[in-house]
Amino acid sequence: MIRSAAVLSDIHGVLPVLESILAEPEVAAADRIVVTGDHASGPQPVEVLDLLAALGEKAVLVRGNADRELAAVARGASIEVPAEVVPWAAAQLTPEQVSLLEGLPHPVTLELEGFGTVLCCHGTPRDDEEVVLVDSRLERWTEVFASLPDGVRTVLCGHTHMPFVRLVDRRLVINPGSVGMPYGRPGGNWALLRDGVVSLHRTVIDVEATIERIVAESTYPNRRGWAEYFIRSAASDVEALTVFGPRDGRAT
Repeated sequence: MIRSAAVLSDIHGVLPVLESILAEPEVAAADRIVVTGDHASGPQPVEVLDLLAALGEKAVLVRGNADRELAAVARGASIEVPAEVVPWAAAQLTPEQVSLLEGLPHPVTLELEGFGTVLCCHGTPRDDEEVVLVDSRLERWTEVFASLPDGVRTVLCGHTHMPFVRLVDRRLVINPGSVGMPYGRPGGNWALLRDGVVSLHRTVIDVEATIERIVAESTYPNRRGWAEYFIRSAASDVEALTVFGPRDGRAT
């Protein structure tokens, strides 16, 4: 059985922050590195996927909605995408990377000591872009967990880019936040599950140096504007919750 897992999410093609998190001693020492989706849709898609692939069996990669969309665009599908970086990022991928994204599972389960059966998803267990938030009402959680076996008492998710840990009718839900596009404050977010205990972490980054490295290493035409907005975490958690709130079914 797996004894410890570092949990990351929503890297969105930001290599410097991913590298900084992977260099954290507790992340490097973890038995598994679980990434709950949206790996490459951003300014350094090829480099991020190469690094994740280099982790081998230590990495557990879950499909996110952006992974699904990126692969579809790379295959020539005409679909509506939420960000202008997507067509550019899709065009950078190698055929092997497109196949990797297409083959990612959702959800994924693993056995983790102290937690039992852990389900790893992106949005919710049933839908990779469904929204649940730390303050979603209990009826909403009951709805999105309706098909889960009783034996699944821990759920890892992502998608909303904001870290939280909460109990939902005795089921533990963990969102590690975002590596590459955090809302609320700059830095790379991640979680550690070990010995039955969950801890949320933030890797502090040099914001200016990270922006300049993305500008120097990426060829995305709007890389500076993208990095200035997302690496600086220009959107606050309040703004993000205001946007996401109506999508969890709550009354507006």
